[in-house]
Amino acid sequence: MTKTIFIALLVISGLAFFTPDKKPVIFLIGDSTMANKPLEENPERGWGQLFPNYFTNEVEIQNHAVNGRSTKSFIHEHRWDTVMSRMKPGDFVLIQFGHNDEKSEDSTRSAPAHTLYKENLIRFINDTRSKGATPILITPVMRRNFDANGKFEDTHGDYPAVVKEVGQLMKVDVIDLHQSSEELIVKEGVENSKRFFLHIPAGHFDAVKKDRVDNTHFSEYGAQSMASLVCQSIKDQNLPLAKYLAPSDFKEKYAFELPKIYQPHFKKDTFNILSYGAVADGLTLNTKAINDAIDACAAKGGGVVEIPRGSFVTGPVIMKSNINLHLDRGALVIFSSDFNQYPLVVSTFEGVDAVRCRSPFTAEHLENIAITGHGIMNGNGFYWRPLQKDKVSESQWIAHQKKYGGVLNENKKTWYNSPGALKGSLTNNIGKITAGKTVNDFEEVKGFLRPNMIRIFDCKNILIEDVTFENSPAWTTHINGSEHITLKNLTVKNPWYGVNTDALDLESSKNALVEDCHFDTGDDGICIKSGRDAEGRKKGMPTKDVIVKNCVVYHAHGGFVVGSEMSGGTNNMFVSNCTFIGTDIGLRFKTTRGRGGMVENIYVNNIDMKDIAAEAILFDMYYMAKDPVVLAGEKREPPVVEMKPVDETTPQFQNFYFHNITCNGASKGIFVRGIPEMHVKNVLIENAVLQADEGIDIQEASNINLNNVTMLSRNTKPVAYILNSDNINISNLKYKDSADILAMVQGERTKGVSIINTDTNKAKQKVMAGFGVKDTDIMWEVPKAQVPANSKGKKKRKG
Repeated sequence: MTKTIFIALLVISGLAFFTPDKKPVIFLIGDSTMANKPLEENPERGWGQLFPNYFTNEVEIQNHAVNGRSTKSFIHEHRWDTVMSRMKPGDFVLIQFGHNDEKSEDSTRSAPAHTLYKENLIRFINDTRSKGATPILITPVMRRNFDANGKFEDTHGDYPAVVKEVGQLMKVDVIDLHQSSEELIVKEGVENSKRFFLHIPAGHFDAVKKDRVDNTHFSEYGAQSMASLVCQSIKDQNLPLAKYLAPSDFKEKYAFELPKIYQPHFKKDTFNILSYGAVADGLTLNTKAINDAIDACAAKGGGVVEIPRGSFVTGPVIMKSNINLHLDRGALVIFSSDFNQYPLVVSTFEGVDAVRCRSPFTAEHLENIAITGHGIMNGNGFYWRPLQKDKVSESQWIAHQKKYGGVLNENKKTWYNSPGALKGSLTNNIGKITAGKTVNDFEEVKGFLRPNMIRIFDCKNILIEDVTFENSPAWTTHINGSEHITLKNLTVKNPWYGVNTDALDLESSKNALVEDCHFDTGDDGICIKSGRDAEGRKKGMPTKDVIVKNCVVYHAHGGFVVGSEMSGGTNNMFVSNCTFIGTDIGLRFKTTRGRGGMVENIYVNNIDMKDIAAEAILFDMYYMAKDPVVLAGEKREPPVVEMKPVDETTPQFQNFYFHNITCNGASKGIFVRGIPEMHVKNVLIENAVLQADEGIDIQEASNINLNNVTMLSRNTKPVAYILNSDNINISNLKYKDSADILAMVQGERTKGVSIINTDTNKAKQKVMAGFGVKDTDIMWEVPKAQVPANSKGKKKRKG
């Protein structure tokens, strides 16, 4: 018995001996700019509070920073002793003080820069090293401090320099947050940099009892931004902590590198539209009551304008700054079908300034605005939109004319809401103002100049959450020239045949989050634009820094779309965890000659598609402004292929990174079509499983990499078609057994085609080359299982 116990103890001891060490800990020590803050009804955050969001669970982060502490008080209060008692070999200590050390009038905190402050930093370093841990110094983060002329002024004196001096003396890594935060604040400017800090009127949060103007402490957006600066320095210097930086949903980016979006907040004061005369009977026109409530709210410094349960008919709603228009569950806002309620105004449409009917909801040149709640806004679009006979049944066609009146065009196949709308369609003028034209000149064709339902123009700090927009006259949610946009749980519903009813158009805007949204519409789903042709290029306002995640798009011309109006450019799009069901095209990138503009740095991950009518993935530089799916009996001629000079009107597509894509049913898996003078460039598609009628079609493209793609196409003549393209690299391509032709490669400008790690024996014919390409021009790498016994291990060969 004793022997058994002894052996058991030995086993337990052995297991304990081989138990791996606990994961390393990052200790944060510092002041209030770093410290954790209460979450409930409190807008303030320390950057150390958000710091853990950017690290993996392979490391633990303990934030010991405390409000109001200096190096001196942190030591005297034995807070450093607590950290030391928990520290072990392999840990890290990030040290940021200075804000309170410089307070010479406070004897409990004052630590002069060149004496006690320096001595305390050295003590932190030596003590940390004595425990086998790694110290990292951080210079004091900047306060926001601009003079009367808008020039930034530093308030930290010698403290940042002393940190760097100590770092050099003690051979300790230094993160210069002082410099990087100054650069960020100056970049944002006098007004926009306020978002980093706490400029909050009373009444927004329970913890803010009176107006607060605080240029030292951070909002959540500011804390995220400062934490990301620290992470950026860790990455740039390749510090030992870099291996713990958390990846994002995108293989090419860390979590901290994704765009940051500021979300507005509002006073809690509530203005119910019933108090201003609104009547919920689905008949009374409530335009004045709703706008009076908005005006009253604005006059009191903002707050919530409440639309309660019930049916409210209204004309245009004109928004004001600092207002949350909240639709209670069961609230139905019906925008009037009376066109007289919507005067002609100078607006925008399809990327150019144009005369249009005033939008049912208009927000222009505002800041801090929101539409929230579980209510519905209905645009009465059936009264406005043209209707093609081919898209509805005969009974629907007859019923539509009977209910909505209107007129038919000459061939009786398209319905318009009025003779003026028909006349406008014949001129094909979208309302663009030319020399000598005024708004009044368009009155005759007013019915043709349909408004976008939600128009948000030149606004900052926008929130749209939980609401439903439906039955829009034209584009549904048009956000133009704006920044810091949050759309959460937005639902858009339009008829599948609703012409121009894009669900969401982000145009010439930046810093946007589109999350948990559901779209079912007649045109593009999530669409990115930046102006059209010369007008868009002149403005030069790209749409950039956009995150789209966890969204579902049902019917639409495209699930996620860029273009075709992209003349101002598009960059830094991050699209992940989305589902497209029944869209015409899944991922759609469209442009045409004359647009100009650069579309680049598009990151896509985890996209699942089903029943895609046309292409699952499309890059097309020959956009023809037609429905993606050809109607029965419709004839379309292919574009004329010719080389043209490159100039400012030449569009460019480059740097696309797609990972983890599935499609269960499409007309074509992948279609890439550039133009001879400007190829689609630098596309990576990795880990994709695509089921479609047709396979892969690559024309006029450069540096296209398909890695681990399964392309199961019904038509295998060929699986992959390549025309006039260069540096096309296909690795580990899986395809249907007994495919007729694996690859058809053509075009005198084709070169550098490589197909490797692919079982070519499954195809009846490996390659069909022609029109300037020979079989021997294609590089193959034969998998080991296919290498003949007498090949002596050769893996690569041509032909």
